Amino acid sequence: MGDERHEKIQQRAYEIWEREGGGDPEQHWYRAAAEIDREAAQPLTADDALPETSEIASSDILAVEALAMRTGISGDEAQELIDRLGHDRAATEQAARSLKVKRKS
Repeated sequence: MGDERHEKIQQRAYEIWEREGGGDPEQHWYRAAAEIDREAAQPLTADDALPETSEIASSDILAVEALAMRTGISGDEAQELIDRLGHDRAATEQAARSLKVKRKS
């Protein structure tokens, strides 16, 4: 695999050099190696990919829990807001506080 990887990096570095019309070969080599390694880490086919689920990523669980704790809404409500508004903290905080006020009324 080492020789095959080396050849792929060499070819990709040359392609980068051609595309950019020259430049620093060492930088091209490092960029090519990073691209090749990143591509090797990706699933080869759709069947190799993890199935999509409605579950949130583990890193997002902390964001959901933190929003729920800060604003006093449920975890499900926090998840729905993050799904709808993304990770814009100001927008999710405002929406969560509005939701809590509406719920009390």
